[in-house]
Amino acid sequence: MERKNKSTKFIFITGGVLSSLGKGLAAASIGALLKARGLKVTIQKLDPYINVDPGTMNPFQHGEVYVTDDGAETDLDLGHYERYLEISMGKHNNYTSGSIYYQVIKKERRGDYLGGTVQVIPHITDQIKEAIFSVVRNNEDVAIIEIGGTVGDIEGQPFLEAIRQLRYDLGKENVLYIHLTLVPYIKTAGELKTKPTQHSVKELRSIGIQPDIILCRSEMELDESIKKKIALFCNVDPDAVFSAVDVDNIYKVPLAFYKEGIDQKIAIMLRLPAKNPDLSRWSRLVEKLNSLKPGPKIAIVGKYVNLKESYKSLHEALIHGGIANGVHPQLLYVNSEELTVDNVEEKLKDVHGILVPGGFGYRGVEGKILACKYARENKIPFFGICLGMQCAVIEFAKNVLKLESANSSEFDPETPHPVIYLMREWYDVQKKCIQRRDPNSDKGGTMRLGAYPCVIKENTKTFEAYKQTLIYERHRHRYEFNKKYAEDFEKNGMMLTGLSPDKNLVEIIELKDHPWYIGCQFHPEFKSRPMDPHPLFVDFIKEAKLLMKNSTKD
Repeated sequence: MERKNKSTKFIFITGGVLSSLGKGLAAASIGALLKARGLKVTIQKLDPYINVDPGTMNPFQHGEVYVTDDGAETDLDLGHYERYLEISMGKHNNYTSGSIYYQVIKKERRGDYLGGTVQVIPHITDQIKEAIFSVVRNNEDVAIIEIGGTVGDIEGQPFLEAIRQLRYDLGKENVLYIHLTLVPYIKTAGELKTKPTQHSVKELRSIGIQPDIILCRSEMELDESIKKKIALFCNVDPDAVFSAVDVDNIYKVPLAFYKEGIDQKIAIMLRLPAKNPDLSRWSRLVEKLNSLKPGPKIAIVGKYVNLKESYKSLHEALIHGGIANGVHPQLLYVNSEELTVDNVEEKLKDVHGILVPGGFGYRGVEGKILACKYARENKIPFFGICLGMQCAVIEFAKNVLKLESANSSEFDPETPHPVIYLMREWYDVQKKCIQRRDPNSDKGGTMRLGAYPCVIKENTKTFEAYKQTLIYERHRHRYEFNKKYAEDFEKNGMMLTGLSPDKNLVEIIELKDHPWYIGCQFHPEFKSRPMDPHPLFVDFIKEAKLLMKNSTKD
């Protein structure tokens, strides 16, 4: 186990007190600042849970599953990394305890350990260090490693032990520990409390890690007396305690961190080149954010709406589309399980755009189909993503083609009209290829994952949005449009505007006689960034904004 580039500096970010403090945003923002200093940066998430990856995890528990170009199903924080650093991630950017143990067990079965007793130390920790080194692939100057979970979690102990060892392996000048913690404001007492931070750092120090920088999440700025108190009790320099104050938009965090001087302190401690960051693009973005006008009301009709993290990239992509149009869209989350024929008018009558996102399973599908029908009949801009596109196809088949029993074979295996179906010959080939590489693969082997090419037909709304004919988009699904029905759909006004290069797979559909009704089999939200918004989201918000303007006139 040896790292390829011995000049790379490593920053490890841990969290304390409680979860959801924003380690991912902190890591991404620090990465953005270092990149703005002219440094080459990579970033990685280490998750303590035992699942091999989040692909089979319930979105209500874990939030969104983010998909990379190479088909890895990863933690949603990789979405933050890509959006802030504007670089593409892959399978080496996310590891879990499950994937680490899986690799060690495979080595043990092959006899790689020569009959020795396999233990957490050194075998698991060595595998973790190997995973950390694997993220350095292009001679990066800095690698930022976020450790998931909270200090004190039993699952995270091997990761903390591994990064503890790395300071001794690589030298103090090459490793930096940043600890993100909570400094709560107690209203009744009228003061900020540092005790949770003290206990969190004490827990970290008990396993041999002394943080170099403490990042304090709080509702308000920490004054110098609070910072000095934390520095004293946590054994860090007073100028190494920073405020991470709540902001009204997550894209303001890099500039807030710069104002605090976090990147400068990191540069000094890791002996990085002394160069001021060029934050002009971030400053322009914040100026735009501050000037946004109230935008159109967009209904997101899905079944995971009780946990907004389930649609994190989707949420951000809609915001990006709004920024490009000078508006802040009003996002209304509608539970598709609660949408019925009786209440669909009441719940959707005032919206200017309807988006039906992806998902798996039959639950909530009827409500999604109703939303597709309402958008089609009322000429409301509609955007269907993955399952959302499939629901639009099913709805059109039932109500326009008059194939009342039309369905997806996922939901009704006996349907006489499987307009959405499992293209078995394609998936059988894919599964065999995957199983040759990994005989233990199961559900992942039946999915179309990662970036695939799509050819767009000219003189369509889709082409107007992309302004190019060949695109690559990220997929995560099993079922496809059944081309047996292609002629009937096109004859009745649903155009197949995006196809795979071999024309076997339908990637994009749109309605001919509708202001804007587009469905895509892929997930465009994964490629949208605040300074480079995805063209479909830009166009969708543009049409919704137009409807809002016309509605106001009426």
